[in-house]
Amino acid sequence: MSKVTIHPATKEVALEVAHNLRSDDYRELVEGHGLTPVVHVPLFLDSGDNVYFNMPNGKTAGLAGVYPDGRIWMICTNVIHDYPYAFSRNAKRWVDKRTEPLLWNICDKRNTTHLRLLKFLGFKFLREVLHGPNLLPFIEFCKIPCVLE
Repeated sequence: MSKVTIHPATKEVALEVAHNLRSDDYRELVEGHGLTPVVHVPLFLDSGDNVYFNMPNGKTAGLAGVYPDGRIWMICTNVIHDYPYAFSRNAKRWVDKRTEPLLWNICDKRNTTHLRLLKFLGFKFLREVLHGPNLLPFIEFCKIPCVLE
């Protein structure tokens, strides 16, 4: 059986993910942040440490990154639903290896799949904030990674 692999993100993969976003991720980017995915997602890679998750079927499940200020992000395709446990476990391994003193961001409150994933990854939910051009409810989250040597 093949395994999940994590690779450095490329603009080509970013564009592929942007064209195949889960509907909740698309809605979060467009309605919540006022972004155009095919334009803005490749620009996410201009800073920070960015990766993509390749699943056993060879398809890309998601794109993620951490900016220098500790802001973590992830967007996904529907492929995550084909391998939910493998994807979640590998996302957790990736997050748990982070060495930033604080990981943080906000997530669209309507994106319940990502909220469940964030909880599984060990993030704490802090508060609800209104965000973006439509002032939609987002959940602020954070994690202080514990890197054991």
